[in-house]
Formats: sequence, structure tokens, C-alpha cells
Amino acid sequence: MTPSVLYALAGVLLFVGALYTLIIGPELVRRIMAFNIMGSGVFLVLIAFGARQPDAPTDPVPQAMVLTGVVVAVSATAVALALARHIHALSGHTRLPEDSPSDSI
Repeated sequence: MTPSVLYALAGVLLFVGALYTLIIGPELVRRIMAFNIMGSGVFLVLIAFGARQPDAPTDPVPQAMVLTGVVVAVSATAVALALARHIHALSGHTRLPEDSPSDSI
């Protein structure tokens, strides 16, 4: 098993585990962290696909995309945490309100 395949599998496992936490987790901060871990999994897969051959140098385009993605992910995390803090200040907790079928009528 080559290192690039190992990185791709690790990225897929990170993505799937974080997706499960994103769907199941009720707290906002846990969902924000799961979203960040999903992004890290995608970055690992992109880096793994950038390796052409075991001895050849890697492709610089996926590396540039990952670097740009990291910057965007940090900015999005800052905005999401600021919104979570604002929700906590307004409601006193960090859980999103659950909609029931009777509320939408």
C-alpha cells in the first residue's frame, strides 16, 4: 500500500466520521468541529491525489488548493464560532431549536 493510498483512506475515514458527528451532534460547537474535521479529510484526499508516482514530485495544484482551503476554513470557523457565541448570548445555550411539525403550521 502506497503512502498516497493510505492518506486517501485516512481522509475518507475522517470525512465519514465527522459527517456522522455533524448529523447526530446537537451542539453547535461540536458541529463546527465536525465540519472542520470533514474539511481536513477532504484536504488529505486532495493531497493524496496530487501524488502522481511514488518517486515523482507531487503536483503543485492540489497543494495550492489545499492551502487556499485551509485559509477559507479558518475564516469560516471564526465566523461560525462568532455566530455560536451570539446564539449563546441570546438564548443561554448552544443548541439549535428543534422544529416540530406543529410549529410550521
